[in-house]
Amino acid sequence: MTDHELPKTRSGEPRAFFGRRSGKKLHGGQQAVFDATLPQLEIKLEGPLNPRSLFPDAERIVVEIGYGGGEHLARQAAENPKTGFIGCEVFTGGIGKMVQTIAGQELRNIRLFTDDALKLLVQLPEGSIDEVYLLYPDPWPKTRHHKRRFVSPTTLGELARVIREGGKFHFATDIEDYANWTLAHIVRQPLFSFEPERPGSWHEPYSGWQATRYEQKARREGRMTSFYFTFNRT
Repeated sequence: MTDHELPKTRSGEPRAFFGRRSGKKLHGGQQAVFDATLPQLEIKLEGPLNPRSLFPDAERIVVEIGYGGGEHLARQAAENPKTGFIGCEVFTGGIGKMVQTIAGQELRNIRLFTDDALKLLVQLPEGSIDEVYLLYPDPWPKTRHHKRRFVSPTTLGELARVIREGGKFHFATDIEDYANWTLAHIVRQPLFSFEPERPGSWHEPYSGWQATRYEQKARREGRMTSFYFTFNRT
């Protein structure tokens, strides 16, 4: 798929799978770190991108779409220094936190993409990614906004193309409707399979999982059930 084949709005612009980009302004110290560090980390697309060019010595390549505050991405990168991580996020507050964490922990195996993740996926070679995480994406609960949900035939097709055979796509949500939506789309994508260990095992967090701040907030607000799906690239 090329750029002009991305889902379009009525105006002809590529449809975004997100809402706003900005929130609270970064304070002086945060802005200084952001300005100094992001240019070294940011992926600028100028055509097809081989992720191995970003991490020549990496044993594996992992993508996290919508990393939020970056807790999961930073921890994974620190625990797996031989893996190259690409984090996709458009929200400036999350990018700012991630940049600060990378600088503070001196993480050398993360690169950041600050635009719609689909634009990155379509530029990656086939079978070039080992795992993809999509954790607690915006559920866009109103029916008229469902077209903005990241899980769609288009995105699953691109994920199936770029994840290598035997690789994995991890999806977590605390919204049952989005969980059902995702399963309904997965069963229509022949290159992914869902093979839970036993009924209900999808409510058990991933091995080594640590709840994100979003997840902790959801628990405080009474949303107690989460779905932790892992889909295998066949």
